[in-house]
Amino acid sequence: MLDKIAVFDTTLRDGEQSAGVRFSAEDKVEIAAALAAMQVDVVEAGFPAASAGERQAVARVAREVRSTSVCALARALPHDIDAAAEALRDAAEPRIHVFVNASDMQIARQLGRGREEVKEMVAHAVARARQAAGSVEFSPMDATRADPDFLVEVVREALAAGATVINIPDTVGCALPGQVREVFRGLRERLPELDEAVLSFHGQDDLGLATANSLAAVEAGARQLEVAVNGIGERAGNTAFEEVVMALRVHGAALGVATGVDASGICPLSALVEARSGIAVPRNKAVVGANAFRHASGIHQDGVLKWRENYEILDPASIGHPRGSEIVLGKLSGRAGFVARVRALGIELSDDALDAAWQRFQALADRVAIVEDDALAGICEKAVARC
Repeated sequence: MLDKIAVFDTTLRDGEQSAGVRFSAEDKVEIAAALAAMQVDVVEAGFPAASAGERQAVARVAREVRSTSVCALARALPHDIDAAAEALRDAAEPRIHVFVNASDMQIARQLGRGREEVKEMVAHAVARARQAAGSVEFSPMDATRADPDFLVEVVREALAAGATVINIPDTVGCALPGQVREVFRGLRERLPELDEAVLSFHGQDDLGLATANSLAAVEAGARQLEVAVNGIGERAGNTAFEEVVMALRVHGAALGVATGVDASGICPLSALVEARSGIAVPRNKAVVGANAFRHASGIHQDGVLKWRENYEILDPASIGHPRGSEIVLGKLSGRAGFVARVRALGIELSDDALDAAWQRFQALADRVAIVEDDALAGICEKAVARC
């Protein structure tokens, strides 16, 4: 039996913290509905205390998206918690996500409080949130830079006050996978009461390690991962939804875990978030980038044509990819890829014509990045005419 990894999507909250992104209420409902259709476990719809408009948007998601848990973020302040509770009033499965600074740097230089004050804030805030929602998540912000002893103390306060999920954030994306494992193992060893809660991880991608850190957290006992579609989010972004889901699809058996996500919606969802956020997906983006299943070198083309799994660990059809594997012709392409593309166009050539077309193709490929199908058809037509 594989353990279930809950997928907590924060595209609508932390994803919207990407500079220049603004989701309308309609955008939020559309994206949340797509996530729910894919059986994502939790959708974090926003930060209701931020503005009246944000509160209304979260409330609309809570009313209209019924098949998944809808979550709202709140600082460890009474006003924030009450705003979250009000926005989630009509949710089928409401969750309030309470956070507070936990590293000494942020406690002193941002919050302006002391450690004991922080612990009191956590106790009161989590208890207040638990009165309003059956599920309360607590995040000690900047946990990977926090003093391990204080981290234990603040998590203990949250559990005693009724937190059902403890989320450990790598808020500034600075941790290495080994450090993440140590944090999770340390908490589990020192807090046996964690057995009654769900341990979660939220990774930022400032060093490009968010997915690796998420998998390290799973190895150390995390059973919820926080992600955003296309990896959008504050600064360099969040752990990418599509990377985590597919990494667990590939390696889940070895890790003893699985998600319940229907991966066939990944590409349509990625395109939806790209359109609504205005943030273009890089061509070389893992899983959903335009080049993820395109093969340009002769060696790779030959291998893929003989057996797709030679160079593709994912089946593009399994993630709803609109085109599937592609042979892209250029100067590094080999004859096998060239012949396959000619045949795919329905062009039949004699051996002599094929040789002539191949020579013409190579001459053109030295001058242009990609030889498109129209140009390839023209090359073949001229080769036939000369032969």
